[in-house]
Amino acid sequence: MTSHTLAPTEITSDHADDFRACVRQLDLGAVQVSVLSYPSLRSRRTSALVRRSDPELYHLALTLRGRQSISHNRRDALVGVGDLLLYDTTHPWDASAFPDDGGPVEGIVVNVPRAAIPLPAVKVDRLLGAPLPGDSGMGALLSQFLTRLAPESDSCRPQDAIRLGGLTVDLITAFLAHHTDTEDGVPPESRHQALMAGIHSFIERNLGDPQLSPGAVADSHHISVRYLHKLFQAQGVTVAAWIRQRRLEGCRRDLADLQLSDKPIGFLAARWGFVHASEFTRAFRGAYGIPPSTYRQEVLHGKRCTDRQLRASRGPGDPMPGQQ
Repeated sequence: MTSHTLAPTEITSDHADDFRACVRQLDLGAVQVSVLSYPSLRSRRTSALVRRSDPELYHLALTLRGRQSISHNRRDALVGVGDLLLYDTTHPWDASAFPDDGGPVEGIVVNVPRAAIPLPAVKVDRLLGAPLPGDSGMGALLSQFLTRLAPESDSCRPQDAIRLGGLTVDLITAFLAHHTDTEDGVPPESRHQALMAGIHSFIERNLGDPQLSPGAVADSHHISVRYLHKLFQAQGVTVAAWIRQRRLEGCRRDLADLQLSDKPIGFLAARWGFVHASEFTRAFRGAYGIPPSTYRQEVLHGKRCTDRQLRASRGPGDPMPGQQ
């Protein structure tokens, strides 16, 4: 399976007699994302296998659980949880993965054609086999995007998958450009997509802060508020409206969560940045057509309001929050 989905590889494991593993692949056009879980193993791509078949791919791996060691492109590295690692199919590798806590090794691997990265290959290749930080800057943004992409991909339509593939390439390009000092070589569209992804990620992380505002978002990304509004204008929504919609979606999920059924509605609203309960009630009714108390009662008593019913309450041309 790995030879077909990634590249021809020799794999051995001490768990060969009871090998329990899972690979889930997301097809995003030219980009493939594999979510993997497996026991300790050794993976080798020899010079002979490279000569036999080279799909000319970059692999960008994010370790979620366990540790990995790799020898690749004349470099030896040890990779831990949260690290990103770039390797490719053009150079041989010898890698081992082993768990820390007796559980499986888990990670995400993105396959990107080398030709799809619009940066000088000679500079990008200098990063092969070296651990790269996934907990700060562009690395954190890329890691958050990948970890959120996997569970939410089931609801993607084919056209969504193509757009997500393009966004994945843009984020990887921006990440690699930062580590190769080639930001000036990143195409404007890629820079734009990476900036918007960073803005959306910042908003998601700070929805519970009542002080979240267009000014705070602009300051965090070193741009003017005017330029921020221009960016969102292309999406057909204002910055404030986007923030409100994402907060409402968070509240709606909490109201439908049985484990939070003992929490007052005002408490849940405050978790998502609504200071005044009356303000939240008006906003929720305006978005979904019913008060939050009614929605919660129907959900928890098995009369769940479906998205289709909620759309009907809003009108045929009015999008659900977060769908712009």
